Amino acid sequence: MRDTKESRLLLVLLVVIAFALITVDIRGGENSPLDRPRQAAESVFGPVENAVSGVVDPVGNAVDAVRDSGDRSSTITRLERENAALKQQLGSKDITRNRAQELDKLLKTAGAGQYAIKGAQVIAIGAAQGFSWTVTIDAGSRDGITRDMTVINGDGLVGRVTTVGTGTATVLLANDPDFTVGTRLEGSMELGLASGQGERPMRVQLLNGKAAVHKGDRLVTFGSEKGKPFVPGVPVGKVIAVDPSGGNLTKTLQVQPFVGFTRLDVVGVVVVGPRTDPRDSVLPPRPTTPPPPKPTTSTTPTAPASPGSTQTDGALPPASATTTTSTSSSRD
Repeated sequence: MRDTKESRLLLVLLVVIAFALITVDIRGGENSPLDRPRQAAESVFGPVENAVSGVVDPVGNAVDAVRDSGDRSSTITRLERENAALKQQLGSKDITRNRAQELDKLLKTAGAGQYAIKGAQVIAIGAAQGFSWTVTIDAGSRDGITRDMTVINGDGLVGRVTTVGTGTATVLLANDPDFTVGTRLEGSMELGLASGQGERPMRVQLLNGKAAVHKGDRLVTFGSEKGKPFVPGVPVGKVIAVDPSGGNLTKTLQVQPFVGFTRLDVVGVVVVGPRTDPRDSVLPPRPTTPPPPKPTTSTTPTAPASPGSTQTDGALPPASATTTTSTSSSRD
């Protein structure tokens, strides 16, 4: 429409009419004469508005979703972080519980042998030092650790200290092929020399080739002069096989170590040895053999004698029950 005098006059006229209709509608209240025209307009334009709303609403929802996606993403991230923290707490509780159990066993072993120990934790394995079976512990010279000290855990002999740094030390494990320790057989006190064989059982040569040895017999360390490199009485392992002597002066044993060298964690370095040799006292008590079962008894009911019946010579008197034992007996 062109901007002319007539168009301006028409616009003013429409505005005046609109104000007049609004005034009439307000004054009419509920009885407004414009209610019917309004209802007619709603019936005509309502479906059109619904259709337009149906097209526009998904767009609006998409916009809202994009706007809220940042909040949802941050919520998911927060929940994942909390979940990971809970898993870590559970894992750390399991680790703490396991270490507490190992420490408790270590203290009991040290107490039984009267060993003064310095607790340490295995922090590395010795792969970088060749094919030797070694581990690194988090205790060194500042903790009073010196070379050739005995290393134990709650199960028994772990190894000996070979090199010492300020805050760490290297331990040669008892299953290393270069490892040798003097042993004493439980009970008979027979002496021998135990050597590591890696993943295989330790090899022990008894000095007495005629010594009586059986599977399950246990060995402890014999000890060294002044307790270095080995203190006496530390559990070493149990016999799982006895090799034929073939007339040799010595006897060879296959011994399964008490210590699991692939799962070491908490260990103790013996800084002061016992005043006296504990001998076999550090070994745990052997399981007791249960007593043999007692003979069982059973009760066999017997029918009462019928009225008027008589007893024959040598017959037992009537009874309601007769008790018999598992051992049989004969009557004359």
